[in-house]
Amino acid sequence: MSILKSKRGDEKSFEHRASHWREQTDEIRDQEETLRLGGGLKAQERHRARGKMTARERVAALCDPGTAFLELGLWAAHGLYADHGGAPAAGVVVGVACIHGRDVVVVANDATVKAGAWFPMTCKKVLRAQEIALENRLPIIYLVDSAGVFLPLQDEIFPDKEHFGRAFFNNARLSAAGVFQMAAIMGPCVAGGAYLPIMSDEAHIVEGEGSIFLAGPHLVKAAIGEEIGNEELGGAMVQCDISGVVDHRHPDDASCLTKIRSQMAQLGEAEQAPFARRPPTEPLYPAEELYGILPVDRSRPYDTRELLARLVDGSEFEEYKETYGQSLICGTAWIEGWPVGIVANQRSIVERKTGTDPADKELQIGGVIYSDSADKGTRFVELCNQKKIPLLFIQDVTGFMVGSRAEQGGIIKDGAKMVNVVANSVVPKITLFVGNSYGAGNYAMCGKAYGARFLYAWPSASISVMGGEQASNTLLAIQLKKRGDEVSEEERQELLTRIRQRYSEAMDPRYAAARLWVDAIIDPAETREVLARSLACVAANPDIGEFKTGVLQT
Repeated sequence: MSILKSKRGDEKSFEHRASHWREQTDEIRDQEETLRLGGGLKAQERHRARGKMTARERVAALCDPGTAFLELGLWAAHGLYADHGGAPAAGVVVGVACIHGRDVVVVANDATVKAGAWFPMTCKKVLRAQEIALENRLPIIYLVDSAGVFLPLQDEIFPDKEHFGRAFFNNARLSAAGVFQMAAIMGPCVAGGAYLPIMSDEAHIVEGEGSIFLAGPHLVKAAIGEEIGNEELGGAMVQCDISGVVDHRHPDDASCLTKIRSQMAQLGEAEQAPFARRPPTEPLYPAEELYGILPVDRSRPYDTRELLARLVDGSEFEEYKETYGQSLICGTAWIEGWPVGIVANQRSIVERKTGTDPADKELQIGGVIYSDSADKGTRFVELCNQKKIPLLFIQDVTGFMVGSRAEQGGIIKDGAKMVNVVANSVVPKITLFVGNSYGAGNYAMCGKAYGARFLYAWPSASISVMGGEQASNTLLAIQLKKRGDEVSEEERQELLTRIRQRYSEAMDPRYAAARLWVDAIIDPAETREVLARSLACVAANPDIGEFKTGVLQT
């Protein structure tokens, strides 16, 4: 393979960029520490005073010592439920834990947030966790401690296809697919929520705190007049020793989690996907230099190969069609010994040959997908499916080329071909948003709608239907047209400022993460480790399937 040679350029500019993105990363990390407090320190103290561990303490007790918990969906629901007091992290902790050397999806209700009640985004986050478990054939553990549906928002969580009931639908599908599910009832488990642990393959309950029933004491009294307490109705003794609904009971959280860990050690070895492997090697350049690569102004160009040189093993990259379709970089590499096919937007301005004469050439705008780059990307995705190589999409795309020349050249047709093969790709796909992700470029580069197994964003990411300046001016023109000519220049500028501010907030990666368009906002310096962990997860599913597409226009 070829070695990527780094050219950092002007040191002062490099340090300016690095300082800016470190500051942005630190700001996000500080905010995440607050999110991890859930309902706050006082709520955690009340929780512990009852002899209970917090959700994150429970997760930590499951993890192998010294291993990292890959948390997903931490920003879920951020800023969405202010009228209801907020729901930090959507009131549930989700991620991938290493248990006895094996990656396992963990879902833990955070009872310090509205008693662990399910908000609409809680449901979406739990369904995403189940999706990850099913797609990657990873075992999943549910640590249940929830008061049930958040009733003021019940109409947004109860009856639809992607609502509460879908979790139990997924329980059934996971079990049928042979994906092992373990549940621990460590607090209330009420009404429809009772199905989640009992539809798991094996269930535990904690004495004195865990309870499970279809109707709680108040509803029982209202329905049939019977007066009864939680323990007598559905406590550990009743549901384990009398009804037999639950398989194991334990005196406290710690003993329950210890038992679960010991049982997970007994799981049979899983088959692996037929991916090549080789010993990992470190990149030639330190990961910390990634902060200094991206411009502060997202419209400025840079060489995407500089990013790759700090992400892939040995900074080795075998580029595909290097001199063709140069606004898209395609090629194969290794990350921590895992093979990967990389499709990355090239943000530098490059020359494109338009004829046989050396003078016949034009400049291509960085980050734009042209017909030739779409054609190249299509072919490369097909090759990776043929060769059984997982795909990594690195997005910094402003969209497909527009204008009469692009339309006459068939840009829609070529874009559609790329979207088609990405949608039908059967090898695992992972997406990393490092910069812009605008319009149909988001689709072609495997955005949320296109089945990526994992999606991550840098603090520099921006996901939107179009760039902020274009969108703001478009919205302004629409509003001014409605109001007629009686608008002063001062009013026009004030309106434009408000539109820009609203649109800018919606383009922030935290906005995307709050809605689970991405699984996590990651530190650029930790990207290699996160991608390697994700590749190990996707390799746990041995079923690659047959790659085929529908009709492609040529």
